[in-house]
Amino acid sequence: MGVVRGQDPFAEDAAEARRRLVAALDAEGCLPDPTWRAAFAEVPRHLFVPVYHVGAFGGYERLSRDDPDPLDRLRWLEGAYEDRPLGTLLRDDDLLSSASQPSLMADMLHALDVRDGDTVLEIGAGSGYNAALLSHRLGDSRVTTVDLDTDITDAARAHLHEAGYHPAVVTGDGALGCPGRAPFDRIIATCAMPSVPAAWLGQCRPDAIVVTPLSTGIVRLRVEDAGHAEGRFLHTSAYFVPVRGALPAAPEPRTGGLPRRALDSDLFRFLLTLASESLDPYEAYALWRREGRPDRERYGVTVRGGRQWAWLDDPGGPYSWALGGPARSPAGA
Repeated sequence: MGVVRGQDPFAEDAAEARRRLVAALDAEGCLPDPTWRAAFAEVPRHLFVPVYHVGAFGGYERLSRDDPDPLDRLRWLEGAYEDRPLGTLLRDDDLLSSASQPSLMADMLHALDVRDGDTVLEIGAGSGYNAALLSHRLGDSRVTTVDLDTDITDAARAHLHEAGYHPAVVTGDGALGCPGRAPFDRIIATCAMPSVPAAWLGQCRPDAIVVTPLSTGIVRLRVEDAGHAEGRFLHTSAYFVPVRGALPAAPEPRTGGLPRRALDSDLFRFLLTLASESLDPYEAYALWRREGRPDRERYGVTVRGGRQWAWLDDPGGPYSWALGGPARSPAGA
């Protein structure tokens, strides 16, 4: 359990704001596990976002705990405990890092299904808040968080220290995992991935679980061995800052000429992004309508024999799309 170091002038108000946040997450059914409920109730999110940015008038508004205006300081504190994502690092008006929406974080941590004694690798250190939640649940020595950007890891380490947590914070390419700290029982990513890095599976113990954003969803994979993992998407939508480093960015899907009602559908855009390298957008639209506008839970991902593909309903069925390359049938895999 973390212990806040030094005097925190916001501690009392922050504790009440945390109670409201946890009550809201409880009401949404996001905290069925009492151990995660305790983590969200006790980890001080405001210490991880001393400065953050929220969308305003086509750009970003900066809120800070050091603002000279007491009303703006109050806005900063209340915003730190709202169920919304917060931008934590801007560079030339580009968002490089963010603190995820707490309800989405709770969904992903629940899907991770950690057990006492598990070791966890987090890809994307962000503000350090997610690593603090993991450390609260498992202990500092069992948590590793990695990020490519030194500014991000330095800030995350400082926030964690202020809140009394000390997991391993590593600067490096998250797509390569963290071989010096492997093997892991669980891997969780907090950045959007175009595919599943092979290095992750090679650093997992058998029966490990990987939870990672892919397309505009979250996939949960169970790892059989270094060459095989499979699983389905969670129900929730998810929009994360793209991973930076060795993996190429996922291409933007083509949308020209598609009906507005399709582009307005979050579920269709999920399929369109998932299959962007393999499926013509008009074919994707026809398939989506024919299959009854399927929810995310009907989709999954398989990694096997150096290949990986997304699929609808059945990994060996008629609807599958290669990830990270041209379309190939999984038949005989």
